Amino acid sequence: MILRTRLAALAGILLAGALSGCSAAADPPAGDSAKAPALKPAAAGTALEALTRLTVKGPASMTGYERERKFGPACSDHTTAPGSGNSCDSRNDVLRRDLRNITFKRGSRCVVATGLLDDPYTGRRINFVRGPHSALVQIDHAVALAASWRTGAAQLTQTQREALGNDPLNLIAAFGPANTAKSDSDASAWLPPRSSFRCTYVARQIAVKTKYRLWVTRPEKAAMSSVLSSCPNELLPTDTSKGVALPNVQ
Repeated sequence: MILRTRLAALAGILLAGALSGCSAAADPPAGDSAKAPALKPAAAGTALEALTRLTVKGPASMTGYERERKFGPACSDHTTAPGSGNSCDSRNDVLRRDLRNITFKRGSRCVVATGLLDDPYTGRRINFVRGPHSALVQIDHAVALAASWRTGAAQLTQTQREALGNDPLNLIAAFGPANTAKSDSDASAWLPPRSSFRCTYVARQIAVKTKYRLWVTRPEKAAMSSVLSSCPNELLPTDTSKGVALPNVQ
């Protein structure tokens, strides 16, 4: 297994991480697709048990993949994902959830101006300040959207894909260079450098794949199984789990 963790070398290309998540410098988007029924959340249980229930198949073609056309505008507040429609875009929803000691942009109870992130991927403590260096904190898709396309998202409806791209279950605030290093990799090619977070990370991926009926490739399943062998009782997170559920907009 190759862990691409050359964070220092990637520090100059922080903005590239926006390709696999919401750019931390983006403003809330407006006007995307209407609501429709969402998929049901995964049932509680262990991540290892859920992994055994996922279909194993080879990766599908990337033919037809276009990030915005197939998954909608990044950081939308107009999807069927949990928390959507609360008048706060999904990027700021996740910043409010994952950062502490936050302050808001003047006149807003949504747009995060400053805060502290204890990065789950690297263990670094990052001072987030909205502005030119906002990309130090990016919003990562646990299951990268391109990776989801290769494992079944092409078969979802447009509404379901837009929910997948904005679901708090699939979104994690992370150190920008780590998000860039991950790119669209699955667990067979990239895991968080901070080994103590790997069980949680893999469990999130399995929960997303369970909820959205995505499959795993054989190498991906092997990598996930290897991680979970050290934490066989790791619970499968749900929409209401701590670290997933969004705080209320006040």
